[in-house]
Amino acid sequence: MDREQLIENVRAQMPEKRWTHTLGVMETAIRLAEQYGSDPAKAELAAILHDYCKYWPVQKQAETVRESGRDLDVLNYDKQLWHAPAAAWIAEQTFHINDEDVLNAIRYHTSGRVNMSLLEKIVCLADYIEPGRDFPGVDRLRKLAETSLDEALLAGFDGTITVLLEKRKIVYPLTLLTRNDLVAKLEA
Repeated sequence: MDREQLIENVRAQMPEKRWTHTLGVMETAIRLAEQYGSDPAKAELAAILHDYCKYWPVQKQAETVRESGRDLDVLNYDKQLWHAPAAAWIAEQTFHINDEDVLNAIRYHTSGRVNMSLLEKIVCLADYIEPGRDFPGVDRLRKLAETSLDEALLAGFDGTITVLLEKRKIVYPLTLLTRNDLVAKLEA
């Protein structure tokens, strides 16, 4: 499947507003990849597919995660996390993407993980700061991204965790581990 076919297939999975978001993530991921020395084509591919399953019924997302046999623990946490591992499985099974770094960038774009690769950081951060995002602190994240992926990601995860705590929501443990890993690396 060529790029244009892939784009049309992905676009058909989501409302126009989410497609606009996806375009913003693509643009931002390419820019960050060029800035930080990652492969822009891989960044674009992961960005195209990152929200593929976002608007599927949650039961279908859960079934897809179970079918993959990976990341099953995510099903014990917020449903907003499920689309990421589901999309990684679809990318592999339906679109025959076998680049583990691209698949992991899709899989961990919502939660992060310890020892994230450069590509994983880029896609995760692009999802936070794409031009259509508008939340308190996003301009600070964009500014931090100009000089440090890790500082920007740390600020992003801190913001996410703070919001979850304020709403008395459960925080996915992998997100806490990711945040702590970033702190340790930045202090080293």
